[in-house]
Amino acid sequence: MSTQIDPRAVIGPKAVIGENVTIAPFAIVEDGAVIGDGTSIASHSLIACGARIGSSCVIHHGAVVGHAPQDLKYANEPTTCEIGDRTVVREFATLHRGTGETGRTVIGSDCFLMGYVHIAHDCIIGHHVIMSNAAMIAGHGEIQDYVIVGGVTPIHQFTRVGCHAMVGGGLRVSKDVPPYVLAGNDPLVFEGLNAIGLRRRGFSRETLDALDRMYALIYRSKLNVSQALAKITADAELMKVPEVGRCVEFIRGSSRGIIGAPRLRS
Repeated sequence: MSTQIDPRAVIGPKAVIGENVTIAPFAIVEDGAVIGDGTSIASHSLIACGARIGSSCVIHHGAVVGHAPQDLKYANEPTTCEIGDRTVVREFATLHRGTGETGRTVIGSDCFLMGYVHIAHDCIIGHHVIMSNAAMIAGHGEIQDYVIVGGVTPIHQFTRVGCHAMVGGGLRVSKDVPPYVLAGNDPLVFEGLNAIGLRRRGFSRETLDALDRMYALIYRSKLNVSQALAKITADAELMKVPEVGRCVEFIRGSSRGIIGAPRLRS
């Protein structure tokens, strides 16, 4: 199958388009955009100059990829919005390029970004991420691998969501969500391990038990976070588990602080 570009599409002469690409009517591909092999671009979408789209991606109707960031400091510097392979971008999602501060917005491979998702400037999105309808992440945010974000959930600027976490829908994320957890309620709190998701992805019972012990110290003991981390790192058996070390590193690197403990129900 050769590249198929509908004559009603508008393609900049300096756009770089791979093999076996399909571009539907009324799509716009600006000069400087790069589209990888086997990618499909639906009608009325805008692939702006900053777009760098990988192979076998599907960009649906009306989506905007690589457009200028919504940042008053942005001075039209040449920046990018980079998408990995096999990522699906549904209708009317908006994925903006970086600012001069970092130069890039990066979205991984095998992601599923549903309708009206917004990914702002300078964000880093990992692989296998699912963002449900109208979920949004503000500038300089980070979502790590295998995260699921529920619909209509905004994530504050500079906030991080750790790998394999799941965040409920219709909530507000203003503090970091540690790896491997379920985050729910309003205001957002730790609700336990994402145990079902972790088991489906092949995590062992021993790993889940270690993570449970670690988060019990952080969220269910009378220790503050610093004291809990000190106790965790002093436990040689716990620290043998790589996932525990990853959580410790994530929490130590938090500038906004992590979500709180679940509230007692009366």
